[in-house]
Amino acid sequence: MNQHNDIEVVWRPDVTVATIIPRDGRFLVVEERIRGELVVNQPAGHLEPDESLADAARRETLEETGWTVELTDLIGVYQWTRPEDGWQVLRVTFAGLPVGHDPARVLDAGIERALWLSRDEIASARTRSPLVLRNVDDWLGGRRLPLDAIQMLAGAGV
Repeated sequence: MNQHNDIEVVWRPDVTVATIIPRDGRFLVVEERIRGELVVNQPAGHLEPDESLADAARRETLEETGWTVELTDLIGVYQWTRPEDGWQVLRVTFAGLPVGHDPARVLDAGIERALWLSRDEIASARTRSPLVLRNVDDWLGGRRLPLDAIQMLAGAGV
């Protein structure tokens, strides 16, 4: 903890979720504008208050792509620091299956479009971070953890 004017300041990374959604050898991704640049990313976003990580992953996927998904596995938890400014993220990545698509759904601000890309197309694209390809490669490599590896506890504690 850091001290700042006699107030304890606790550092916290951004907690984000992402999904790997495969279909016919391709993966659901988004093209989004970040600081004016068009980049490729998994459907991903921030955890909201009182939301489970799994619920956040389903919500973000729907909001960014128009796809409803069923989560099947936890792929991993990734900690990454952006080298240019030290911004840090803790990303929890899930895998899932596409269930249904609403093509009329308005996508989140900054999302240009959702599309399906192969691993090689993702590797040759400008990605938002190295986490994008790493998550795909981990899924392709067979990394799977049970969804119940993450537990959300309700109620007061000590």
